[in-house]
Amino acid sequence: MKDAFRRRWFSAGLLLTGLFFLLSLNLTQPSVSQAQVLYFTPTPNENGQIFYTVKEGDTCISVSLLNQVSLDELRRLNNLDAACVLITGTRLLLGTVEPQPTPAVPPTETPVLPSPTPFRGTGRVCIVLFNDVNGNAMAEDGENAIPGGAVSITDRLGRVSLTGETSASLEEPTCFDNLEEGEYNISVAIPQGYNPTTLLNYALKVSAGDNSVLDFGAQLSSQALPTPVSEGGRSPLMAVMGGIILLAGLGLAIYARLLTRK
Repeated sequence: MKDAFRRRWFSAGLLLTGLFFLLSLNLTQPSVSQAQVLYFTPTPNENGQIFYTVKEGDTCISVSLLNQVSLDELRRLNNLDAACVLITGTRLLLGTVEPQPTPAVPPTETPVLPSPTPFRGTGRVCIVLFNDVNGNAMAEDGENAIPGGAVSITDRLGRVSLTGETSASLEEPTCFDNLEEGEYNISVAIPQGYNPTTLLNYALKVSAGDNSVLDFGAQLSSQALPTPVSEGGRSPLMAVMGGIILLAGLGLAIYARLLTRK
Protein backbone atom coordinates (compact mmCIF):
# COMPACT_ATOMS: atom_id res chain seq x y z
CA MET A 1 0.00 0.00 0.00
CA LYS A 2 2.84 2.34 0.95
CA ASP A 3 4.74 1.56 -2.30
CA ALA A 4 1.64 2.33 -4.39
CA PHE A 5 1.29 5.70 -2.64
CA ARG A 6 4.92 6.56 -3.36
CA ARG A 7 4.60 5.59 -7.02
CA ARG A 8 1.55 7.85 -7.44
CA TRP A 9 3.42 10.85 -5.98
CA PHE A 10 6.45 10.15 -8.16
CA SER A 11 4.27 9.89 -11.31
CA ALA A 12 2.54 13.17 -10.43
CA GLY A 13 5.91 14.91 -10.20
CA LEU A 14 6.98 13.63 -13.61
CA LEU A 15 3.65 14.73 -15.14
CA LEU A 16 4.01 18.31 -13.80
CA THR A 17 7.62 18.49 -15.04
CA GLY A 18 6.55 17.46 -18.54
CA LEU A 19 3.75 20.04 -18.49
CA PHE A 20 6.33 22.76 -17.80
CA PHE A 21 8.31 21.90 -20.94
CA LEU A 22 5.13 21.96 -23.05
CA LEU A 23 4.19 25.41 -21.73
CA SER A 24 7.72 26.73 -22.35
CA LEU A 25 7.45 26.17 -26.12
CA ASN A 26 7.95 29.45 -27.93
CA LEU A 27 4.81 30.50 -29.83
CA THR A 28 5.32 33.58 -31.94
CA GLN A 29 3.06 35.77 -34.02
CA PRO A 30 4.06 36.90 -37.52
CA SER A 31 6.03 40.13 -37.13
CA VAL A 32 4.47 43.38 -38.30
CA SER A 33 6.35 44.37 -41.40
CA GLN A 34 7.17 47.95 -42.14
CA ALA A 35 6.92 47.32 -45.83
CA GLN A 36 4.94 49.91 -47.65
CA VAL A 37 4.64 50.37 -51.41
CA LEU A 38 5.12 53.83 -52.92
CA TYR A 39 4.92 53.73 -56.69
CA PHE A 40 4.89 56.25 -59.53
CA THR A 41 3.24 55.40 -62.85
CA PRO A 42 5.75 54.96 -65.74
CA THR A 43 5.72 57.64 -68.42
CA PRO A 44 5.29 56.91 -72.15
CA ASN A 45 8.36 56.70 -74.41
CA GLU A 46 8.76 58.62 -77.66
CA ASN A 47 6.44 56.13 -79.41
CA GLY A 48 3.72 56.50 -76.81
CA GLN A 49 4.34 53.05 -75.29
CA ILE A 50 4.23 52.60 -71.52
CA PHE A 51 6.47 49.83 -70.17
CA TYR A 52 6.98 48.38 -66.70
CA THR A 53 10.16 46.48 -65.71
CA VAL A 54 9.45 43.35 -63.63
CA LYS A 55 11.13 43.32 -60.21
CA GLU A 56 11.80 40.39 -57.91
CA GLY A 57 8.64 39.32 -56.12
CA ASP A 58 6.27 40.89 -58.70
CA THR A 59 3.14 39.01 -59.69
CA CYS A 60 0.57 39.76 -62.36
CA ILE A 61 -1.93 40.97 -59.78
CA SER A 62 0.62 43.27 -58.09
CA VAL A 63 1.63 44.79 -61.45
CA SER A 64 -2.04 45.15 -62.38
CA LEU A 65 -2.81 46.83 -59.06
CA LEU A 66 0.16 49.23 -59.14
CA ASN A 67 -0.49 50.39 -62.69
CA GLN A 68 -4.31 50.15 -62.63
CA VAL A 69 -4.38 47.86 -65.67
CA SER A 70 -6.81 44.93 -65.64
CA LEU A 71 -5.37 41.42 -65.52
CA ASP A 72 -7.02 40.49 -68.80
CA GLU A 73 -5.55 43.57 -70.55
CA LEU A 74 -2.10 42.88 -69.08
CA ARG A 75 -2.17 39.28 -70.34
CA ARG A 76 -3.45 40.36 -73.79
CA LEU A 77 -0.83 43.07 -74.31
CA ASN A 78 2.04 40.75 -73.35
CA ASN A 79 0.77 37.40 -74.69
CA LEU A 80 0.71 35.87 -71.20
CA ASP A 81 -1.16 32.67 -70.47
CA ALA A 82 -3.46 31.99 -67.51
CA ALA A 83 -0.50 31.08 -65.26
CA CYS A 84 0.91 34.57 -65.88
CA VAL A 85 4.50 33.74 -64.85
CA LEU A 86 6.75 36.83 -64.76
CA ILE A 87 10.55 36.90 -65.18
CA THR A 88 12.57 39.48 -63.26
CA GLY A 89 14.08 42.14 -65.53
CA THR A 90 11.66 41.72 -68.44
CA ARG A 91 9.52 44.64 -69.63
CA LEU A 92 5.73 44.49 -69.70
CA LEU A 93 3.68 46.66 -72.04
CA LEU A 94 1.00 48.48 -70.04
CA GLY A 95 -0.57 50.42 -72.90
CA THR A 96 -0.01 52.86 -75.75
CA VAL A 97 -1.01 56.50 -75.96
CA GLU A 98 -0.93 58.88 -78.91
CA PRO A 99 2.51 60.56 -78.99
CA GLN A 100 2.40 64.32 -78.96
CA PRO A 101 4.81 65.73 -81.55
CA THR A 102 6.77 68.80 -80.59
CA PRO A 103 6.05 71.57 -83.11
CA ALA A 104 9.05 73.21 -84.68
CA VAL A 105 9.00 76.84 -83.59
CA PRO A 106 11.62 79.27 -84.83
CA PRO A 107 13.55 80.92 -82.04
CA THR A 108 12.27 84.33 -81.07
CA GLU A 109 13.60 86.94 -78.77
CA THR A 110 11.84 86.67 -75.43
CA PRO A 111 11.42 89.78 -73.33
CA VAL A 112 12.37 89.64 -69.68
CA LEU A 113 9.22 89.17 -67.62
CA PRO A 114 8.61 89.30 -63.88
CA SER A 115 8.97 85.99 -62.08
CA PRO A 116 5.57 84.26 -62.02
CA THR A 117 3.95 82.94 -58.86
CA PRO A 118 5.16 79.34 -58.25
CA PHE A 119 2.69 76.78 -59.57
CA ARG A 120 1.27 74.36 -57.06
CA GLY A 121 -0.01 71.25 -58.83
CA THR A 122 -1.99 68.29 -57.53
CA GLY A 123 -1.44 64.56 -57.15
CA ARG A 124 -3.43 61.39 -56.60
CA VAL A 125 -3.18 58.88 -53.72
CA CYS A 126 -4.82 55.43 -53.72
CA ILE A 127 -5.13 53.08 -50.72
CA VAL A 128 -5.50 49.29 -50.75
CA LEU A 129 -6.18 47.07 -47.72
CA PHE A 130 -5.59 43.41 -48.63
CA ASN A 131 -6.02 40.11 -46.78
CA ASP A 132 -2.39 39.17 -46.17
CA VAL A 133 -3.04 35.43 -45.69
CA ASN A 134 0.63 34.39 -45.52
CA GLY A 135 1.73 37.47 -43.57
CA ASN A 136 4.51 38.57 -45.99
CA ALA A 137 3.16 42.14 -46.45
CA MET A 138 2.79 41.68 -50.24
CA ALA A 139 -0.42 41.51 -52.28
CA GLU A 140 -0.33 38.20 -54.17
CA ASP A 141 -2.62 36.04 -56.30
CA GLY A 142 -5.44 34.63 -54.20
CA GLU A 143 -5.30 37.42 -51.60
CA ASN A 144 -8.40 39.58 -51.78
CA ALA A 145 -9.21 43.12 -50.70
CA ILE A 146 -10.65 43.82 -47.23
CA PRO A 147 -13.57 46.27 -47.44
CA GLY A 148 -14.79 48.52 -44.63
CA GLY A 149 -11.41 49.72 -43.32
CA ALA A 150 -11.45 53.39 -42.29
CA VAL A 151 -9.05 55.61 -44.27
CA SER A 152 -7.87 59.05 -43.16
CA ILE A 153 -5.69 61.58 -45.03
CA THR A 154 -4.51 64.78 -43.32
CA ASP A 155 -1.83 67.30 -44.21
CA ARG A 156 0.83 68.77 -41.94
CA LEU A 157 -0.73 72.25 -42.08
CA GLY A 158 -4.18 71.10 -41.00
CA ARG A 159 -5.88 72.35 -44.17
CA VAL A 160 -6.83 68.91 -45.51
CA SER A 161 -8.78 66.23 -43.63
CA LEU A 162 -10.31 63.51 -45.82
CA THR A 163 -11.87 60.18 -44.86
CA GLY A 164 -13.14 57.12 -46.68
CA GLU A 165 -13.42 53.33 -46.60
CA THR A 166 -11.31 50.66 -48.25
CA SER A 167 -12.70 49.04 -51.38
CA ALA A 168 -13.75 45.42 -51.83
CA SER A 169 -11.78 45.20 -55.10
CA LEU A 170 -7.99 45.20 -55.54
CA GLU A 171 -8.43 46.53 -59.07
CA GLU A 172 -10.55 49.50 -57.89
CA PRO A 173 -8.74 50.91 -54.83
CA THR A 174 -9.95 53.84 -52.74
CA CYS A 175 -8.43 56.96 -54.34
CA PHE A 176 -8.20 60.64 -53.39
CA ASP A 177 -7.75 63.00 -56.34
CA ASN A 178 -6.60 66.61 -56.60
CA LEU A 179 -4.42 66.60 -53.49
CA GLU A 180 -2.30 69.75 -53.46
CA GLU A 181 1.46 69.42 -53.19
CA GLY A 182 2.55 68.94 -49.61
CA GLU A 183 3.25 66.46 -46.84
CA TYR A 184 0.43 64.14 -45.78
CA ASN A 185 -0.22 61.48 -43.18
CA ILE A 186 -2.20 58.45 -44.37
CA SER A 187 -3.66 56.08 -41.80
CA VAL A 188 -5.90 53.01 -42.01
CA ALA A 189 -8.04 51.44 -39.28
CA ILE A 190 -8.61 47.76 -40.07
CA PRO A 191 -12.03 46.16 -39.46
CA GLN A 192 -12.72 44.22 -36.28
CA GLY A 193 -11.46 40.63 -36.39
CA TYR A 194 -8.23 41.41 -38.26
CA ASN A 195 -4.63 41.90 -37.13
CA PRO A 196 -2.21 44.19 -39.06
CA THR A 197 0.74 42.75 -40.99
CA THR A 198 2.10 46.16 -42.10
CA LEU A 199 2.30 49.60 -40.53
CA LEU A 200 -1.07 51.36 -40.58
CA ASN A 201 0.32 54.91 -40.75
CA TYR A 202 2.47 56.36 -43.52
CA ALA A 203 3.93 59.83 -44.13
CA LEU A 204 3.85 60.75 -47.81
CA LYS A 205 5.10 63.78 -49.74
CA VAL A 206 2.83 64.55 -52.70
CA SER A 207 4.23 66.38 -55.72
CA ALA A 208 2.46 67.63 -58.82
CA GLY A 209 1.51 64.77 -61.15
CA ASP A 210 2.17 61.99 -58.61
CA ASN A 211 -0.02 58.88 -58.81
CA SER A 212 0.82 56.98 -55.61
CA VAL A 213 -0.54 53.62 -54.44
CA LEU A 214 -0.15 52.52 -50.81
CA ASP A 215 -0.73 48.89 -49.79
CA PHE A 216 -1.75 48.07 -46.23
CA GLY A 217 -1.99 44.42 -45.10
CA ALA A 218 -4.03 42.61 -42.44
CA GLN A 219 -5.07 39.04 -41.72
CA LEU A 220 -7.89 37.40 -39.80
CA SER A 221 -7.26 37.12 -36.07
CA SER A 222 -7.85 33.36 -36.24
CA GLN A 223 -4.88 33.08 -38.65
CA ALA A 224 -2.51 34.79 -36.23
CA LEU A 225 -0.61 33.11 -33.42
CA PRO A 226 -0.47 34.50 -29.82
CA THR A 227 1.37 37.81 -29.54
CA PRO A 228 4.85 37.62 -27.96
CA VAL A 229 5.16 40.00 -25.01
CA SER A 230 8.90 40.31 -24.44
CA GLU A 231 11.95 40.27 -26.69
CA GLY A 232 12.66 36.83 -28.07
CA GLY A 233 8.95 35.93 -28.16
CA ARG A 234 8.68 34.54 -24.58
CA SER A 235 5.80 35.59 -22.41
CA PRO A 236 6.75 36.56 -18.80
CA LEU A 237 3.44 35.15 -17.56
CA MET A 238 4.11 31.80 -19.24
CA ALA A 239 7.61 31.76 -17.76
CA VAL A 240 6.29 32.40 -14.23
CA MET A 241 3.61 29.70 -14.58
CA GLY A 242 6.17 27.26 -15.98
CA GLY A 243 8.54 27.99 -13.10
CA ILE A 244 5.85 27.36 -10.52
CA ILE A 245 4.86 24.08 -12.16
CA LEU A 246 8.49 23.01 -12.42
CA LEU A 247 9.15 23.72 -8.73
CA ALA A 248 6.01 21.88 -7.72
CA GLY A 249 6.98 18.86 -9.83
CA LEU A 250 10.51 18.78 -8.45
CA GLY A 251 9.20 19.07 -4.90
CA LEU A 252 6.86 16.15 -5.39
CA ALA A 253 9.64 14.06 -6.95
CA ILE A 254 12.02 14.80 -4.02
CA TYR A 255 9.32 14.05 -1.47
CA ALA A 256 8.51 10.73 -3.15
CA ARG A 257 12.19 9.80 -3.21
CA LEU A 258 12.54 10.59 0.50
CA LEU A 259 9.61 8.33 1.23
CA THR A 260 11.26 5.46 -0.62
CA ARG A 261 14.33 5.74 1.61
CA LYS A 262 12.36 5.29 4.84
